[in-house]
Amino acid sequence: MRVTLRQLRTFEALARLESFSGAAHELHVSQPTVSKQIRLLYQEIGLPLVEQIGKKVSLTEAGRELYATCIEWLRTWSQFEQTIADLKGMKRGSLKISAVTTTKYFMPRILGPFLTQYPEVDISMEVLNRNRLLERLHRNEDDLYIMGVPPEDMDVETEPFLDNPLVVLAPAEHRLAKRKRIPFKELGKESFLMRERGSGTRMAIERLFRERNVPLDIKMELGSNEAIKQAVAGGLGLALLSKSTLTFDPGRSELTTLDVQGFPVMRAWHVVRLKGKPPSVVAETFLQFLRDHAQLLTPHLQGTKEH
Repeated sequence: MRVTLRQLRTFEALARLESFSGAAHELHVSQPTVSKQIRLLYQEIGLPLVEQIGKKVSLTEAGRELYATCIEWLRTWSQFEQTIADLKGMKRGSLKISAVTTTKYFMPRILGPFLTQYPEVDISMEVLNRNRLLERLHRNEDDLYIMGVPPEDMDVETEPFLDNPLVVLAPAEHRLAKRKRIPFKELGKESFLMRERGSGTRMAIERLFRERNVPLDIKMELGSNEAIKQAVAGGLGLALLSKSTLTFDPGRSELTTLDVQGFPVMRAWHVVRLKGKPPSVVAETFLQFLRDHAQLLTPHLQGTKEH
């Protein structure tokens, strides 16, 4: 068979995303180009690989077999490309990162200077919720993973690289807004707006309230930090959020952080990788860059230690 690397990469993206338009967007090509590559692959294989009903794409039996083979083959080829780059002794090559959604507030401040220093590195970063990130980690799809709460049931290596203070967010006119050193138990009288179950921040909050033996009233679940901030501003409840989420709107007059005893709660952002998977030269270079520069590049995330 005269199957090309381009055809396999196109098929892998289509099978994973289940969408011709999604594959085209990810690969930075037109949708007809994706269709052409799949058609050429079909001609070589001799069996249908995908079925399409409306915009929904699903794999045939032959497609599922090819996808399983394709993932392993592309991973092997990627490792080969990285090995060649390593043998050249140059800080060049590719780096795949998956990061939880809250990191979008500070990771660009880290990636920008890194790419300025190493312009020949090609970085791909997926921003996902925690559950989808853990799925990618389980499948070993990336070099590094950025999250607040590393998994306890997976064989991974973790390293903290940046402070992640947790603060209490309230409407500016809230009854507690002008009080100092508010007792933690006062939070048991309030309703809270939370991210979905499985969120690292939510897990930390639920653990904190259990440890303090204070009831936690979750009034509403929302799918993003921005939606939570808007809901807090609208008076729907309080929120406990990473301080990093306030980066772009420190002067919003409708929001304030409460001076609650024990806050900000100091946590950390971690870089995670599978144990036993040796980092490439590029990944190790990025890890060292995090160790040396992360705190300096994001001074707005600094906070006081827990009381």
